[in-house]
Amino acid sequence: MSDSIYARVRRNPNYQVLVRRRGRLAVVLSALVLVSYYSFMMVVAFAPGLLGRPLGEGATLSVGVPIGAGIIVVSWLLTGVYSYFANGPFDDLTNDLIRETAE
Repeated sequence: MSDSIYARVRRNPNYQVLVRRRGRLAVVLSALVLVSYYSFMMVVAFAPGLLGRPLGEGATLSVGVPIGAGIIVVSWLLTGVYSYFANGPFDDLTNDLIRETAE
């Protein structure tokens, strides 16, 4: 592609909107994953007894196992949220941008 096409894309208001929205979503989702994961790791490091307690009287499963599984499920759900936006609103903005730039 030529430099003039790149310049037209960068000047397009839809490009600015796309970059801003995609960046904001990436930061929010990354923060949610990192906070949940590192919070879990901090509890493991500094209060291991908290997660090591059994779920109930006579139970062999500890509290940490469902919490760890929950973190994995949350990561999957956040991946789904990003996929929804990437294949929906972001895709629409990208298609508008391509259509406007090609004119």
